[in-house]
Amino acid sequence: MLKYLAQILSAVSVIQGTTAVVPPRAPVTPRATGSLDSWLATESPYALQGVLTNIGPDGADASGASSGIVIASPSKSNPDYFYTWTRDAALTLKCLVDTFIAGNTDLQSTIQNYISAQAYLQTVSNPSGDLSTGGLGEPKFNVDETAFTGSWGRPQRDGPALRATAMIAYAKWLIANGETSLADSIIWPIVQNDLSYVTQYWNSTGYDLWEEISGSSFFTTAVQHRALVEGNSLAEQLGHTCSNCISQAPQVLCFLQSYWTGSYVLANFGSSRSGKDANSLLGSIHTFDPDAGCDDSTFQPCSARALANHKVVTDSFRSVYSINSGIAQGQAVAVGRYPEDTYQGGNPWYLCTFAAAELLYDALYQWNRAGELTITDVSLAFFQDVYSDAAVGTYQSSSTTYSDIVAAVRTYADGYMDIAQKYTPSSGALAEQFSRSDGTPLSADDLTWSYAALLTAAARRNATVPASWGETSASSVPSVCSATSATGPYSTATNTNWGGSTTATTTGSCTTTPTAVAVTFDVLATTNYGENVYVVGSVSALGSWDTDSAVALSADEYTSSNPLWYGTVTLPAGESIEYKYIKKETDGSIVWESDPNRDHDVPQKCGTTTAEVDDTWR
Repeated sequence: MLKYLAQILSAVSVIQGTTAVVPPRAPVTPRATGSLDSWLATESPYALQGVLTNIGPDGADASGASSGIVIASPSKSNPDYFYTWTRDAALTLKCLVDTFIAGNTDLQSTIQNYISAQAYLQTVSNPSGDLSTGGLGEPKFNVDETAFTGSWGRPQRDGPALRATAMIAYAKWLIANGETSLADSIIWPIVQNDLSYVTQYWNSTGYDLWEEISGSSFFTTAVQHRALVEGNSLAEQLGHTCSNCISQAPQVLCFLQSYWTGSYVLANFGSSRSGKDANSLLGSIHTFDPDAGCDDSTFQPCSARALANHKVVTDSFRSVYSINSGIAQGQAVAVGRYPEDTYQGGNPWYLCTFAAAELLYDALYQWNRAGELTITDVSLAFFQDVYSDAAVGTYQSSSTTYSDIVAAVRTYADGYMDIAQKYTPSSGALAEQFSRSDGTPLSADDLTWSYAALLTAAARRNATVPASWGETSASSVPSVCSATSATGPYSTATNTNWGGSTTATTTGSCTTTPTAVAVTFDVLATTNYGENVYVVGSVSALGSWDTDSAVALSADEYTSSNPLWYGTVTLPAGESIEYKYIKKETDGSIVWESDPNRDHDVPQKCGTTTAEVDDTWR
């Protein structure tokens, strides 16, 4: 799969080279132009390279960082982000693991280097403690893997849970591809330590993900619950037990309910602020389960609670930023951390604006999978913003009302991406923030988390989703909440020998078949300027024949002699699908290729995790 490399080489020449010198930021004008589809076709590979550029030891902007260490940003002054944060690194690696599973096998060595680095970082004594005395809650380290001993908001208790989630995703891929021994001997000892930290400290106060409030944070509690659920599942697959995961997960879920105010999520306990905070949007998208229903208990993106909260949080920025002035209710706005924010001037953040879009793309996926959507008294105001005739009730996917609402929500979601595009410089570089007054990029340059947030939002827009983490079996709230805790076990993870492995399909003996396959659709389709090609089909990952949910294909390798459009979609192994290609015109009209429908049997055999179909437009 060399297409990703070709995309990167064509889209990011501005950051090619062997030095770690950060190039000057492109001027704010001209900004990114063109359709959202065409922008994402070039911005996505740029963002992927932006992530890799910030990972040691070979990343061009990560000079001096140890192998597998993810720096937050190359910025070394005002602000100094040349450190590795456990949270940011874990969220970034989860994005890379999902991208790897979707077919980009070039990322495997980066993933393995990260895991090896985390095994070592768990042993580094720091101001929060050592391995078994709270040190896993230390928020950041120097890039050479030494402890940061300066004053900071510590501990931060989301990092271990997020790191466990990133590693569990890769461990389960290894198991599905016949490499159970690697998952067991290398990954499980690291994950077990992080799970032990969560079970011991989930009910203890700590600093929130913005590193400003000491108390209890919705985001932290949500990701802790997820980590314990999927951690127990991994333990079972490997023949281990995580009895503390089993005992503590329901109580974490019980505590999670206390953040709901009745109309929005109170993002933090222990704060004098309003509690309206993008922390809650991020909590929903990072606990999104594609197999889940619209469960309020886990604040799934399509749930009434998540949608009501989306409205309250995003509305809180409408009057705060002048760049949002004049934007009507029900139309996307620039989104920051929280309306009272003053850090670096208190501006919109790219990653928060992407999160507002991603939550809605997640909801669209869940509705399309369920074949219906429900509007309740709690979510009614959200729906009325985007569809004035919305009324309480359940609407089947066969109804016109369902189609109209889904189309309106997708337009709304795309609006947030449009905002980010509008304020992204023509180079494609994503800073941490953009000015509340004129959209100029501000604060840390080339923020790794900004790039990862773009990638995950773009993937969800294309209905490319991660594997389930088991929400459907872990959404029942206990009748009584208990402030419990469970200690240990902790042990040093000593094995980081990957055995020279490059891909699991070429090492060891395969004993199980994969559950999903990354299918690349290649089609030769001559187009005019402004036309874009999509693939749409019979399964939810291909939009269930809904052209609004079709998967956009990339044309970055297109030439007059080889008019190639392509894209990769993760599909269930063994499933028989039907599909067609469509062209979307500049006026929004749709052109279907001729009948009959195309068909493809997704392979289901040991060691096969990718497939490719080669077509020519009919």
